[in-house]
Amino acid sequence: MTIRKGEPWGRSGALPSNGVIIRTDAEANQIVNHAIQNGEEIPTLGLMGGDLARALGATGSDERLRSAAAQTLPLDLGVATFNGNTTYFVAHLVIRQLWWQGRFVAVMNSDFFGPWKLAPRAHPNDGLLDALDGSLGFNDRLKARKLALTGEHVPHPDLTIRRGKEHHITLARLTPVWIDGTKSARTKEVVIRVVPDALQCVV
Repeated sequence: MTIRKGEPWGRSGALPSNGVIIRTDAEANQIVNHAIQNGEEIPTLGLMGGDLARALGATGSDERLRSAAAQTLPLDLGVATFNGNTTYFVAHLVIRQLWWQGRFVAVMNSDFFGPWKLAPRAHPNDGLLDALDGSLGFNDRLKARKLALTGEHVPHPDLTIRRGKEHHITLARLTPVWIDGTKSARTKEVVIRVVPDALQCVV
C-alpha cells in the first residue's frame, strides 16, 4: 500500500540475508531489470547511495542496514516503453539533449537528480511519478541550476510539473534517454507508468 498521510510507513527491520547492497541508482536498475526479465523475485535492496537513497535519507552505513535500527520501506517503480522495448527505473528517467538544450523531460520517482531537487513534491511511494517538462534559454538554465539545488526552480513560466500514474511523452526530434543515470537509446516517444509497491528497500 502506498504511503498515506498520518499512517505509518514501512517497518523496522534489517536487510535480510539474501538482500543486495547497492551504492548507485544504476546498480539498483540492473538488479531490478535482471530479476524482472528472468521472472525472478526482486531482492530487497539495501540503499547505500544514489538519488533514491538520498531521497529516503539513507546514511550510507552498512552497519545500520544490518541492524535493528534499519527501516524496510515499500517503494514504487517506474516502467517505460519506447522503441519497442520496456525497461524499469528506480529513481528517474530523463529525456534531454547535451547541456539540457531544447526541450527536456524528467520523470521522477525521487525528488533528487544528482545535486538538484528537480521534483520537490516527488515521493518514491506515493503511487505517482512527477514529470518536469520544459525548455529554457541559456541564461535561465544557469539560474535554474542554482535554484534547483533547493527545489526553487519551480514554479517557472517555461517549466511544468505534472503528477500522475502514467505519462505519454512525444518529442519533435530524436532525443537521448537517460535511465537512472545511464544513457540509453534515442527516441521521440515514451510511455511511462508507475508500478506501486514494487520494491522493498532498507535504509
